[in-house]
Amino acid sequence: MAAEMADNTGRPPLDGAVVTARAVRPGGLWREVQVTERTGSTNDDCAVRARAGAPEGIVLAAEEQNAGRGRLGRAWLSPPRAALTFSVLLRPACVPSAQRGWLPLLAGVAAVRAVRRVCGLDATLKWPNDLLVGPGKLAGILAEQSGDAVIVGIGVNVSATRPELPVTGPAALPATSLLLEGSASLDRDLLLAEILGEIERWYLIWRGTDLPGDPQDSGLRAEYLSLCATIGRAVRADLPAGQTVDGTATGLGAGGSLIVRTAGGEVTVGAGDVRHLR
Repeated sequence: MAAEMADNTGRPPLDGAVVTARAVRPGGLWREVQVTERTGSTNDDCAVRARAGAPEGIVLAAEEQNAGRGRLGRAWLSPPRAALTFSVLLRPACVPSAQRGWLPLLAGVAAVRAVRRVCGLDATLKWPNDLLVGPGKLAGILAEQSGDAVIVGIGVNVSATRPELPVTGPAALPATSLLLEGSASLDRDLLLAEILGEIERWYLIWRGTDLPGDPQDSGLRAEYLSLCATIGRAVRADLPAGQTVDGTATGLGAGGSLIVRTAGGEVTVGAGDVRHLR
């Protein structure tokens, strides 16, 4: 049925019923999966639901976003049905606010594991939560606070061709897609369900430790480090206040921050644009 409803590019639509059947289970995290043809931003839509009192476990996906955004205010645009773009609503009330910075890293772990399993690609993470395949950026993640809720948005380039991908600046990573990387599957229903399953697994473990949100007890820190291509690399961090930090990324600090060893000592990077240096 999905193939019969494909658009003139041959890209089939997301099937919310199929994803729901695969991802929503009694006693699980997810409550509903909704798919819309077009919206401004699924993160904004989730935030509206959060302010109206919606419980956690809502998943909103869109075939096209005309006001999608990534980290640091960057725009996220893709042709209709060429990407997997969705947001989830979480309410980690039992997790101390200082530990909630791990949520986007958790989502990155979930997305990498799902891409590896479904697509057969050796995806890795660039701190904090960009998904890479080789030197190319495959996906990005944006987590935003909305009252006591956290909205996590994920965008994965699936079937975009080279001319359809954004042109990046000389200092930015080149964009890539599952299609260009020779993915074993371009099935967005399957990939979305797998990512949701991984988020659910890690979120429930992370939230349910004796110290809720503890990255050590939950195994999240170790898993992230095993998937991260940034640790051990020479990096340059452009900080929000305008400073630049050059050094070697050596580990993760409180709240998922990046520790960079510089000539003058260790610097903790909590936010900013981190580039891998050759």
